[in-house]
Amino acid sequence: MAKSKKPEPLREAVRDALAHYFEQLDGTAPNDLHQLVMQQVEQPLFETVMAFTGGNQSKAATLLGISRSTLRKKLAHYEIE
Repeated sequence: MAKSKKPEPLREAVRDALAHYFEQLDGTAPNDLHQLVMQQVEQPLFETVMAFTGGNQSKAATLLGISRSTLRKKLAHYEIE
């Protein structure tokens, strides 16, 4: 018997959000969509990971798969403490 594929809730949430965004555009073509999505996703990603790790930058960097220096730059950029 074949294993059923695990649901991917984050992927589905992104798909749903983008579908909703395109509906709101009502046929108007978006510009710089990749940059827009990255800006919209990155800040809450860092905020949520920092909350999840209790503000521990080492744990957050490891969880994110980035260096602590990159994490610190991103936190400063988004003014996250």
